[in-house]
Amino acid sequence: MTQEDRWLERYNELREYMERNHRRPSKYNLDERNSWNWLRHNQKLYNNGAMRPERMEKFRELLEMTERYRHINQYV
Repeated sequence: MTQEDRWLERYNELREYMERNHRRPSKYNLDERNSWNWLRHNQKLYNNGAMRPERMEKFRELLEMTERYRHINQYV
């Protein structure tokens, strides 16, 4: 399995998770912690422009999905 295959696998897992649960992974839930770390690491690469160009479009779609499922404070 190549690095690109592993990246696509994690991407698909996270996308399916958010579609199924309608929320982003939590850094406090141990079962979701790895997905949260993967998302944050790739966000940093994306923001710094260090991400591979072929991954940027797919990750941009994932970021749009995370914005849809962003937690909204009910007390504001």
